[in-house]
Amino acid sequence: MTGKQGKVRVAVVFGGRSAEHAISCVSAGSVIAALDPERYEVVRVGITPDGRWVLADPDQRLAIDGGALPEVAGGTAVSLVGDPAGRGLAVLEAGSAIGPALTEVDVVFPVMHGAYGEDGTIQGLLEMAGLPYVGSGVFASAASMDKEFTKKLLASAGLPQGDHVVLRDALGAVCPDPELLDEAARDRLGLPVFVKPARAGSSIGITKVTDWARFPEAVATAAAVDQKVIVEASVPGREIECGVLAPVGPGLPEASLPAEIRLRPGVDWYDFDAKYLDDSVDFDVPADLTPEQTALVQETARRAYLALDCRGLARVDFFLGTAADGSDHLVINEVNTMPGFTPISMFPRMWAATGVDYPELVDRLVATALASAGRAPR
Repeated sequence: MTGKQGKVRVAVVFGGRSAEHAISCVSAGSVIAALDPERYEVVRVGITPDGRWVLADPDQRLAIDGGALPEVAGGTAVSLVGDPAGRGLAVLEAGSAIGPALTEVDVVFPVMHGAYGEDGTIQGLLEMAGLPYVGSGVFASAASMDKEFTKKLLASAGLPQGDHVVLRDALGAVCPDPELLDEAARDRLGLPVFVKPARAGSSIGITKVTDWARFPEAVATAAAVDQKVIVEASVPGREIECGVLAPVGPGLPEASLPAEIRLRPGVDWYDFDAKYLDDSVDFDVPADLTPEQTALVQETARRAYLALDCRGLARVDFFLGTAADGSDHLVINEVNTMPGFTPISMFPRMWAATGVDYPELVDRLVATALASAGRAPR
């Protein structure tokens, strides 16, 4: 290992150019706190909102404080070395010349959410640099980030999802004309519908539409985040989530105990504020499910993980309802290849309920990344 006294040197990368910059910072703060300093040497790599890479100050605030969201500001400028022989980061001197000192790292933990982080872009960069990293590879990251192609791959594996329509050039299509969907599509989807950016997360840019007259405005809101917009029919049912982890060695992925998100009276849906800023939802960890329902959710989560060729970890989100014949009806909402790691995030909480606490979870993810690259930790 390259760290001091044989420690594993972990580069925790966070921030970035996406709308989920602040949530990435919060997740990274939790991951860093969980990495045992006796075993790991942490290199904090922040990416500013305009895309500059910096060695972040250890005192950088990585938490939501009184509603104020964190942001990567400044630090020592660094650049990822594209040559695999470099194995890490080059420190940039004044004038952007590459300095003589290289910061070698053993593994990268890209705690990145959204575009330029969770969508296969940073994964491709790390592949080129020859650096092991936590999480799914280029293809699975890109496919899971794009809700259209997530649905196509899940459908090809026979996995259930809700009805939807894709608007491919939504930004160009936005106009006062409400006929962005034809009458047949509207009749099929019904109301309400959820209008979403196809490639975003944390409920950013999403609108619940209960009146077709508000539909163009909702499309414009989503298209401001991503020009491809997806319109989803509302799926009745309980909101259930399940975590999936790869084994460190050979074997099939493991599923956590599921959890349930319950909206309090008066809360319409699980939006950004409900997720991160206010106290408007309750979480049941684990969810109050029958053994048969738990097994159904876990098996479907594992199947979704494999269908998308995920690696390391994923969180699969569901709606659980009742079919016409009275049987359980499970629909996949989406798959997250780098779920939130904030103190209130469901992924670590579900694994804690399953018997894997936060530090052990982070250890396991790092060990899996190193093992997949043939670099087992000491």
